[in-house]
Amino acid sequence: MAPAERVATLRDVAEHAGVHVATASRALNERQSHLVNESTRTRVLEAAALLGYRANALARSLRRGSTGTLGIVVADFANPFIVTLLRGIEEEVRAHDLLPLVTETRDDPRALRNTVKRLLDNRVDAIILTAAHLSDEAYVAEISQQVPVVLAVRGFDIGAGDALASVPLQVMQNDFLGARAAVRTLIDLGHRRIAQLPGAENISSFVNRGRGFTDAIDSEPLARDVSSGARAAASTVEEGRRLARLLFAAPPADRPTAVFAHNDLMAVGALDAAREAGLECPRDVSIVGYNDAPLVDHLDPALSTVRLPAHEIGRQSAHLVLGAIAGTAVLPELRMLAPEYIERNSTGPAREVF
Repeated sequence: MAPAERVATLRDVAEHAGVHVATASRALNERQSHLVNESTRTRVLEAAALLGYRANALARSLRRGSTGTLGIVVADFANPFIVTLLRGIEEEVRAHDLLPLVTETRDDPRALRNTVKRLLDNRVDAIILTAAHLSDEAYVAEISQQVPVVLAVRGFDIGAGDALASVPLQVMQNDFLGARAAVRTLIDLGHRRIAQLPGAENISSFVNRGRGFTDAIDSEPLARDVSSGARAAASTVEEGRRLARLLFAAPPADRPTAVFAHNDLMAVGALDAAREAGLECPRDVSIVGYNDAPLVDHLDPALSTVRLPAHEIGRQSAHLVLGAIAGTAVLPELRMLAPEYIERNSTGPAREVF
């Protein structure tokens, strides 16, 4: 077996170029190369290319106290809006020499802790966390003392007050107002028997969407909440289908003419369940989702939904991270983005058929 080739070192480059090691180091450093005259710099670069020298990024990062990496923790890669959010982050950090490291928890709190530990062990400069559960508040507050943490999409405020004391950097959308706007639209279309497909009760987004649903129902004396009482174990098409089947199996007087799903994937499941039950959407039942995930406008019928500005949440989260790393962030800061209801073909006027 042939011996492994020896890896060229900085000292090898310096000797080949006939310069001091410190001079070679400056010539190869983008931030310090201006300190070396052009002819010397050219000689060092040519020597590095000839010898196949590659800088040791880890050693360099340890010297400057930064690894140039950003940890991003998401709940579920299968959720289509995650791609849009990640693109917003990447576009913002691209010009700042910060490498995103993306990990998934599959909405498991234990996996979140394991994932964060690995990111901290790898000395990330900051973390953007989009997978928090309400029970994670103390843990996230603890890690935010070690590195800058930005909460995005999900937080810890469920209408009881200001949750900024524990995690001072947050980018959220007003899920309460988004859900309320969606259900108020259904009421304005004449629907009086309305049900929700609620997400997990330990996630702030779903808790606040549930609050918005209830507030809208309470605002109309003739409106009835005909939800089954069951909650989704996961924010998936399958769970949306399961919950909607319960609704459509109810006695005629208790079946909804409109359904508000806490996310688009569950709304897709509700569309499937409606077809199984022989119902036409929106003639027999209107269905609304939440997030405005990619391609929901291409469904049949196209899905009415509340737009979660995922790209903008990603971009603003990255902006807060960059400020925290640079030491220029103003603490605390909560950026609350406004929701937008998007009317498409899955909603229409109420038509009593049950």
